[in-house]
Amino acid sequence: MPALDLINVSKIFGSVKAVDRLNLQVEQGECFSFLGPSGCGKTTTLRMIAGFENLDEGELYCDGKLFSSSYKRFYLPPEKRDFGMVFQAFAVWPHMTVYDNVAFPLHLKRLQKQEIKERTEMALKATSLTKEAEMFPQKLSGGQQQRIALARAVAINPKVMLLDEPLSNLDPHLREEMRFEIKELQTRFGFTVIYVTHDQSEAMALSDRMLVMKEGVVQQIDNPLKIYDNPANKFVFSFIGLSDFIPVEVKDGKVFVKDAEDCGPVNGQIPPEYDPSISYDIACRPGEIDFSPTGVKATVVRRTYLGDIVDYLLRIGSVDIRVQKPRRRSLATVGETCHLKFNRLLWYDHSEETASKT
Repeated sequence: MPALDLINVSKIFGSVKAVDRLNLQVEQGECFSFLGPSGCGKTTTLRMIAGFENLDEGELYCDGKLFSSSYKRFYLPPEKRDFGMVFQAFAVWPHMTVYDNVAFPLHLKRLQKQEIKERTEMALKATSLTKEAEMFPQKLSGGQQQRIALARAVAINPKVMLLDEPLSNLDPHLREEMRFEIKELQTRFGFTVIYVTHDQSEAMALSDRMLVMKEGVVQQIDNPLKIYDNPANKFVFSFIGLSDFIPVEVKDGKVFVKDAEDCGPVNGQIPPEYDPSISYDIACRPGEIDFSPTGVKATVVRRTYLGDIVDYLLRIGSVDIRVQKPRRRSLATVGETCHLKFNRLLWYDHSEETASKT
């Protein structure tokens, strides 16, 4: 039985359909991410799961139990769903100690004092906050304050943990550290995680499976590797990882960058479904392009060191693309003419939309 089952779920705000007939099953103990640009409907979906928004259409089940149904006019309020919830804002009470912040929801449940003590101490230990138990939140770092929110959610022993952009207020180093701590907590306690983010690196690192949304509509559901390697469409390709899109034309069975025939042909096969009436882009990742003795000719416009990676901006005719190579193998200099080999290419209709990354 799935931990969560969403059936034809929709949410409408005025004339905007924020979520459009979403069907999704999330398995027990799974870490599942909602990924997409701002305004795509991912947080609205999370709020419907939590009970902060009712469904305009569809049904929502948890462990086979009905939580919301537009057809049966049924709605279970948030406080009866027993979900753990961690928000983008730390949402800690500044007048309470760390211990009291974590224990407070357990007092609201009217649990016995000994059980409150045991659960609170367990949650503090799990989130490495035992030493800070008697401190006040304003004395702690951002990462420690976010741990308070995690500990508070863990203490209620939820079957499902809902996290809405929980790391976006942290600096990059802390974000990376906290994402691994969240995954470790999920593995240790076995709860199901629903994780909302617009940061694809977070989703890729944490998720067993993930969903990519655009304007309220599901674009693809799969594990991170399959989404990265086999994107369902141009939008997904552009949103997951860095991407180059190069307009091309086919002449005499060869592929050329548009208006740059004098730079030579691009290596790669023309797909069987090629239609000469359609304008195409070829798509590739910056790391899947190699400098080569032969290949399409390009000029180095910019070279930027990014630690172990060198990021190049190259120009083919009037088209700019990015190439990323390990520093130890990077020899091209600004202004130099080089040749490129493309190791993996996907073909898309030029008119298809790409993602605006936020």
